[in-house]
Formats: sequence, structure tokens, C-alpha cells
Amino acid sequence: MKIPPPIAMLAELTHRCPLSCPYCSNPLELTRLDQELDTQTWARVFREAAGLGVLQLHLSGGEPASRRDLEELVTAARDAGLYTNLITSGIGLTEKRLQTLDAAGLDHVQLSLQGTNPEMADEIGGYKGGFKRKMQVATWIGQIGFPLTLNAVLHRRNLHQLPRAIEMAVEMGARRIEVATVQFHGWALKNRDAFMPTRAQAQEATQIVAEARKSLKGTLVIDYVPADYHDDYPKRCMGGWGTSGLNVAPDGQVLPCHAAQTIPHLEFDRVQDKPLQEIWYKGSAFNAYRGTDWMPEPCQSCDRKTVDFGGCRCQAMAIIGDPNATDPVCIKSPHHGALQQQANTHAVQVDAPLNYRAQPQRGVVQAD
Repeated sequence: MKIPPPIAMLAELTHRCPLSCPYCSNPLELTRLDQELDTQTWARVFREAAGLGVLQLHLSGGEPASRRDLEELVTAARDAGLYTNLITSGIGLTEKRLQTLDAAGLDHVQLSLQGTNPEMADEIGGYKGGFKRKMQVATWIGQIGFPLTLNAVLHRRNLHQLPRAIEMAVEMGARRIEVATVQFHGWALKNRDAFMPTRAQAQEATQIVAEARKSLKGTLVIDYVPADYHDDYPKRCMGGWGTSGLNVAPDGQVLPCHAAQTIPHLEFDRVQDKPLQEIWYKGSAFNAYRGTDWMPEPCQSCDRKTVDFGGCRCQAMAIIGDPNATDPVCIKSPHHGALQQQANTHAVQVDAPLNYRAQPQRGVVQAD
């Protein structure tokens, strides 16, 4: 197949974060501060990304505001000609710092929402007072004039807050809201009993989104990630493996998706060792599941194979231990029925405790 250039890159600047969300997509083994890429290396990576064809740069973490050089990184991205989107909890941002980021050339802010009231948001984030600070940051974002996307991660405990989350996006002047039912990777996989929505909740969320899209057309764009485990067909993960985007981890590993490190046989190149272009086109991890040649049956002969590309490789690994298998979300998978039973079992564990995300272990501390 002819490999297209990527259009987007997720730069995970750090795994440090003031929140401890139990659904965090960061890996269980977090990168330490002394392992993080320095400012100059990130700046080079941004230039290489632009040269490769990347248009959009998503600055993420952890919490990217934990990096003291965030403003320098935004400037470097602007100088490389990239459209920059800051994905943030808001914690660590002040009005002055947001103004500095605006002057540095930041184009867009994506603000996470753990709940629509302090009780829910602070419990899920594991940070007392986090909701109040987030609402203040949202006000500053609006006053400065940043285009805003609200990112609402939903699960069994807060799905009833979906209508209010959509209302809040409109009130904040957001252009877009991402309604993302929690994806069970990283820390979320340890919290399936606590977070798995019921089938009825999943169906209701789909209906609410459909109705809101109609009533708010022209006012708010609503992106929607449904509850995988209750669906009959998998999503087209990352737009197809190694097709449209790539992730760079805090330590320089280049990944086809944020959970790819859970697949044990893959080997990931680092930006310290190879140019980004070589990694994208020739890296073994990126070529492992590109296209359709790798697919087993029933995917290989399925008319959906170029629609969902066999679904999520990391999900197949997490659920059945085989990243080469058909995503068990698919109704054609021999594991589909067992997955649905498993989902229903997780969804009734009403007293399940939350397993909060840890913080990176301290290493030899170096300045950013």
C-alpha cells in the first residue's frame, strides 16, 4: 500500500499530572521527569513532523502545563508552522500564563471535564478544588478568545450528567465537545468494574448525542465515542493503524497509538535515534498492522475491512491476549458474545472502588 503522510501528532510532553483520573490513558509504567525529552529535542521533533506533513500538533500529557518550558514549546511549534492544540485539565494554568501562551502562538485549547459539579469532578480527578479552578480557567480561555473544545469523558458514574455537559459547552462558548465514553486502556482497564456503563446507559447516551446534534447544529460540533463493549462493530481506531496520526511519548518513543506499548512483540523507535520520517515509513511497529494484508479471517474477507481495519489492536490484546485477532467488539468475532457478557458483569459492580492513577516515580531530577 502507498503510505500517506500523517496529518496529526500527539506530543505527550510529560506523564506528570496533578490529577489522578482512574481512566487515564497513560501507561501503567509512567515516564519519570529525568527521562523526558528536553526543549531542544521537542523543537527538533516538531520541525521534523512539519516536514513529514503533519498539520496539527496536540500537546498533551499527563498535564502539559507541568512543563515549565510549555511556552517555549508552543513557540517552537508555531515556528515550525504547526497548528497547536493544548489538551489540559486546566490545573497549572493562570490567566497570565494563558496570555503568554496566546502571545507564543497557541491556536486552540481542549479542556477536560471529569464531571459537571464539584462532587463528581473532584472525586474522579482525585483533586479537591479542581472543578472550581477548571471553571476559572474556562472563563480566562473565553476572555482571551481561544477556540475551545470541551472533552467530557463519560462512564457509569457520570453518564447521567451528559445533558448538563453539553449545556456547559454551549455556556462556555465552546465550538466543539468531545463526548467520549471511557475507553478501557491504561488505567481504565483496572477500573472496568467501577466505570463500565450499562447497555441502557450506552443506548441513552447515543440518543442524547443524536438529539443534541440536531438541536445544536451550527452552534456546537459534537464528536462522539460510543461504549465499545456494548457495540456490534469496532471503531476505526486512529483512522487506521499508521495511517493518519502518530504519538510521541515523553521519553521519545514513537507510537502508532497511545496504548500500543501494551502489545509485547512490538519494538518502538525513539526520536533520539532516528528521524521521524524514517520511523513513520519504515518503523516495524508502524508497519505491523498497516493496511489489510495482516488481517486474519473473518476480517480478511469482510466488506468492512477498509471501514474499521479490523478494529483496535490494543483492545484485542487487552481482552483476549492476541493483538492479531479480530477486535472482540465485532459481532463477527468468536469472542463477541463473551465480551458482551463480560461487559454486563462489570456494569453491575455498583460498589467497586476506584483505582486511581499513580504519579511517575522520582528519578534523577533535571530542569526542564
